[in-house]
Amino acid sequence: MQTKIPATVITGFLGAGKTTMIRNLLENAGGRKIALIINEFGDLGVDGEVLKGCGVDTCSEDDIVELNNGCICCTVADDFIPTMERLLERENRPDHIVIETSGLALPQPLVAAFNWPGIKTAVTVDGVVTVVDAAAVSEGRFADDHDKLEAQRAADEALDHESPLEELFEDQIRAADMVVLNKADLIDEARLESVRAGVAGQTDRPLKIIHATHGRLPADVLLGLDSATEDQIALRKSHHEMEHETGEDHDHDHDEFESFVATAGAIADPDAFVAGLKEIIARHDVLRLKGFCDVPGKPMRLVVQAVGQRIETYFDRPWRPDESRATKLVVIGLHDIDQAAIGAAIADAAG
Repeated sequence: MQTKIPATVITGFLGAGKTTMIRNLLENAGGRKIALIINEFGDLGVDGEVLKGCGVDTCSEDDIVELNNGCICCTVADDFIPTMERLLERENRPDHIVIETSGLALPQPLVAAFNWPGIKTAVTVDGVVTVVDAAAVSEGRFADDHDKLEAQRAADEALDHESPLEELFEDQIRAADMVVLNKADLIDEARLESVRAGVAGQTDRPLKIIHATHGRLPADVLLGLDSATEDQIALRKSHHEMEHETGEDHDHDHDEFESFVATAGAIADPDAFVAGLKEIIARHDVLRLKGFCDVPGKPMRLVVQAVGQRIETYFDRPWRPDESRATKLVVIGLHDIDQAAIGAAIADAAG
């Protein structure tokens, strides 16, 4: 009897550090041949390109599958299952499958899809790992302030549930077998413990919670949980599922969010460009910004990753001869973001 291939689902909110953690995992895989399925919100495959540029022998470009411009939880039958079936048809099967969900994805429908005939007999969910930006949560973003919420409810009868951001954060915690409090180095021990307590309070079952800096964790910590989560996910209901059971009309879609690709010219002064991006993010309430920049005189791409006012930049790989040097950034925000104004401001910030 053939042993089932273990699969790890890595989820977490926008900018929590999922891609950085996966890149570190690939570089320290201990000889495991890992296949990646990457689901992004937006047309520009930033996370996949970052991972393809890491040059790890145990995970070649052929082992990375990207599902762009959609939520994997909404396209299970059309996208995810055919992708899994193609992986299983390979003569040289992977030792482990890692799935990085979009920061806007619900983990529950994805995990439930592992019960699909033909997949359940061949693959098991080793574990759902939810990555949390501990520094952001400690600052009150995507954290549940019950007192404030109750006061708002009392003042406004139309407010009958939390924001979609809050719901997504809670649903990703509820689905988890393990939670990684990432960016722990950015806050002190007391604040970290407060975040830990808040996360633990999202579920009434024991939850393994660990912390990390820059997503650096041994592969043996992330892999080998042996949770068989597909057999338990029906008990880890999302807000949408619970509201459906009570008869509430609450569709899960992504009309609450928008993403678009902003283009700009070459970036002569990266520091000034980053300063300009911070102003744009604050002015237009941008949730997430990520992409690549062309810096004249530099043979390598400049990667830009932003969540809130924290912006990380680094050069990842040389531009290939077959690709055009360009500056392209995916911008993600709520549904009423002004795409024209943001795009123009990014172009101006490039100089």
